[in-house]
Amino acid sequence: MTRSRARRRSPARRVDASPTLTPRQKEILRLVAQGSTNREIAAHLGISVRTVEVHRFNLMRRLRVRNVAQLLRQALLLRLLPKSFASG
Repeated sequence: MTRSRARRRSPARRVDASPTLTPRQKEILRLVAQGSTNREIAAHLGISVRTVEVHRFNLMRRLRVRNVAQLLRQALLLRLLPKSFASG
C-alpha cells in the first residue's frame, strides 16, 4: 500500500476557522465576557451552576483554550462577541 492510499483512508481532520457555537454557548460566552460568575449566570438563565460549568468547559474545549482570558481573546479574534464588547 502506498503512503497516499493510507492517507485517503484516514478520516480527514478539519480545523474550523470559526467554530460553530450553539445559541446557549453564545449566551454563556456573552455573560462570561461581561464578568458574570457561574452562579450569576445560572441564576440569570434559570439553570444549575453545574450546567453553566459544563457549557464553559465545552466552550473552552471547542475554542481550544485553557483559561477565561484565552477564551475571551479567542472569542474576540473569531468575532463571537459583539463589537461593543471590545470598546466598553
